[in-house]
Amino acid sequence: HTAMQYTSILSLIRLKPSEAGRYSFLARNVGGWSTLTFELTLLYPPEVSVKWMHINDSNILLCEVSGYPQPNVTWLQCRGHTDRCDEAQVLQVWEDSHPEVLSQEPFHRVIVQSQLAIGTFKHNMTYECRARNSVGNSSQPFRMPSRGESPFLLPLDESVFTPVVVACLSMMALLLLLLLLLLYKYKQKPKYQVRWKIIESYEGNNYTFIDPTQLPYNEKWEFPRNNLQFGKTLGAGAFGKVVEATAFGLGKEDTVLKVAVKMLKSTAHSDEKEALMSELKIMSHLGQHENIVNLLGACTHGGPVLIITEYCCYGDLLNFLRKKAEAMLGPSLNPGQDPEGDTSYKNIHLEKKYVHRDSGFSSQGVDTYVEMRPVSTSSTDSSEQDMDKEASRPLELRDLLHFSSQVAQGMAFLASKNCIHRDVAARNVLLTNGHVAKIGDFGLARDIMNDSNYIVKGNARLPVKWMAPESIFDCIYTFQSDVWSYGILLWEIFSLGLNPYPGILVNSKFYKLVKDGYQMAQPAFAPKNIYSIMQACWDLEPTHRPTFQQICSLLQEQAQGDRKERDYTNLPSSSSSGGGSGSEPEEESSSEHLACCEQGDIAQPLLQPNNYQFC
Repeated sequence: HTAMQYTSILSLIRLKPSEAGRYSFLARNVGGWSTLTFELTLLYPPEVSVKWMHINDSNILLCEVSGYPQPNVTWLQCRGHTDRCDEAQVLQVWEDSHPEVLSQEPFHRVIVQSQLAIGTFKHNMTYECRARNSVGNSSQPFRMPSRGESPFLLPLDESVFTPVVVACLSMMALLLLLLLLLLYKYKQKPKYQVRWKIIESYEGNNYTFIDPTQLPYNEKWEFPRNNLQFGKTLGAGAFGKVVEATAFGLGKEDTVLKVAVKMLKSTAHSDEKEALMSELKIMSHLGQHENIVNLLGACTHGGPVLIITEYCCYGDLLNFLRKKAEAMLGPSLNPGQDPEGDTSYKNIHLEKKYVHRDSGFSSQGVDTYVEMRPVSTSSTDSSEQDMDKEASRPLELRDLLHFSSQVAQGMAFLASKNCIHRDVAARNVLLTNGHVAKIGDFGLARDIMNDSNYIVKGNARLPVKWMAPESIFDCIYTFQSDVWSYGILLWEIFSLGLNPYPGILVNSKFYKLVKDGYQMAQPAFAPKNIYSIMQACWDLEPTHRPTFQQICSLLQEQAQGDRKERDYTNLPSSSSSGGGSGSEPEEESSSEHLACCEQGDIAQPLLQPNNYQFC
């Protein structure tokens, strides 16, 4: 084995008093450890202040000196009034070898005081206090009055000096208050950070987390930034934006691919740049999966960091569902605003009963609805015309089940990689060709300062309505807390994009409802079995919630199992199929296969009771 040598440098620029002290360096490897300790003390030149006191007919001069190392104090007496005693004027010299130590904090300046009793008042004299140490020297004279002047007039200089000091101190106090206010505002300002957390190992409740800044970056992801042609902005937030782009030669030299590129604003701070680089390293560490917004490349040299990801043509799932709801519900849709400003859909009265049969769905109501049709299987090479046709197709129950299953598979993949998402919501799911759902983290391009879904809690903005109780009250994030959030996402899907807990403001009453086990009602388009999954996800005991692998299995059973004698709510459309009461759609030979994710509980080693990840 070859011995390795590393050099670690600690740079302290413009040392502050608080940085003085004892420093220790620790080096450790499998063979043992070693430490090196040293003390760092700041050096200060002397600062001198002289005061006169008249006590019991005795005149006393006090000289207060601060500095480090401890200064030596010398008194001089000279003729006349002067700013500094020359050697020719000096009448007498006193060395104070043992001044009184007023303050001596470790690693900081020493404050000493020297007294000179001058006895009877001697007119037209100057007394000077000099202080010296290895850093420098300083002095201050004190002039005695001439004959005819009262010694008590001498403090007039001090009376002029005192208001100046008071004014300066007041100004400094105001500036300090302003500085503290600005610092508070800066601390309150949200900072860009990667929501995803990866656990490296654990022992009981002691966790070792992967520091994303220490993850390696493989240069295979590097892509020439000159080969990117930027288009429109897909989303922009307080920290950066996501831009549509065309990549030339990504993968193969002759390929032209539409991609999405994440980038920071030009005003980004160093910690935000580090956070974006950490996001890049996490994405490369996780690997590829069909239901994750996958990394395609990156530009880290010769300019700002750019992260190149898959482009998802249908945008985020939340807005997709809301647009579909507007198109399908037509007159029965009355968009309104809930107390937090999110669009909600009012007056949706669905009292029709739909009984599922082996052949499909049959309606028993007075209204007519669009015929249920097979799900389109458009590929990534579909033309824009095919995409438009697919986009205009009304949603069916199988679509909602399809979205739910794909998100569950993506979350199961993250869990198998020991990755906790911490912001599972429909707004963080994108849809691409074939309505494939992909999970991502889009905090970079979201203005959380003005997003009512993110509530101020402490010095952070959190998606409280999507968070599990243990995350809200104890700042605990686990796979089980992601399952709770997934249950909220299911509610979003089967309500066609309504805001969770409609009509309920996030306040003390909301927190009490969550703590007491309040659960939202069954959404309008959710089958009973799907609502049962939601309720299981919202169990107050984290270990009683299903795993994502179990959710995959439950959704597969919902899609493929025996559906006889089960009641469903169909999705109405503004366009009629032409039938009236009792009309039936054509029979379909088979339902869409929703593949259960392959990861089992064994792939989620940290899903054990009370094994929590703390933020």
